Amino acid sequence: MKIAVYGRQFNDASIFPYIRQVFDTLVQHNVEVCIHPQLNENLQGNIDTSAFTVLNCDSALKGHIDIFLTLGGDGTLLDMVTVVRDSGIPVIGINFGRLGFLASINKSDIAAAIHAVVNGEYTLDSRELLVIDSDEKVFGDNNFALNDVTIHKRDDSAMITSHVALNGEFLNSYWGDGIIVSTSTGSTAYSLSCNGPIIFPQSNSLALTPVAPHNLNVRPVVLPDTSTISIDVDYRGNNYIVSCDSRTAIVDKPMQFRVYKADFKLNLIRLNNESYLSTLRKKLLWGLDARNY
Repeated sequence: MKIAVYGRQFNDASIFPYIRQVFDTLVQHNVEVCIHPQLNENLQGNIDTSAFTVLNCDSALKGHIDIFLTLGGDGTLLDMVTVVRDSGIPVIGINFGRLGFLASINKSDIAAAIHAVVNGEYTLDSRELLVIDSDEKVFGDNNFALNDVTIHKRDDSAMITSHVALNGEFLNSYWGDGIIVSTSTGSTAYSLSCNGPIIFPQSNSLALTPVAPHNLNVRPVVLPDTSTISIDVDYRGNNYIVSCDSRTAIVDKPMQFRVYKADFKLNLIRLNNESYLSTLRKKLLWGLDARNY
């Protein structure tokens, strides 16, 4: 089995013993370890990675890598989406961050989790992605998102107006700080904090959630994932922000953006002792009520 490992810069030195445990455990299971070049660079001077192969990200990964393992939080796993792309390679994350909703493996469970992965004791949870398109390719080829696509005003600017159409038919004009289009995966992220609905995976739905709308009767709406959502941005400031998961771009002119479901999915690894509902209860304290305990 060949497992590729990815991670961001680590600012907390207390994380390095856990990273060593990850590599040691993989070696104990006779796993061929490939390390992403960014992670390899970030670990220099702290962990010896000379025994591992450095991943060549310019070559095709499908058929050469069996599993991607991320070290970090949910943001790290979201970054990995641009590496995995449409290869279908399963991804699992070990949480070194705070929430760990997507990167669900706790630091204390590293050995057990790797044992389960190596022995195939898991299921694949296929998640839909979004594509954002426009006449000018704001994000180039990395124009897809696992969580959400967001259009947002700058901190120092007036509110923006997002004119939204659904499959070519006018839906609404949203006055406020911006608009979020989220997948079911992203429904528990930024959209949730803006009072958007929680959407169960495989519901074949998207959520359109306004950010701080300047209107008393504007609410989030759930749409079929077969929809093409067109967003024309009208603004009075100098520029505004467009984000695609953790990637952002500053746009300085009115543009029309089209958001729709990607033609490929991301395969998240879920261990057999995990479920979406248990993660909701554990990570987001869903349904927490003292009368239940």
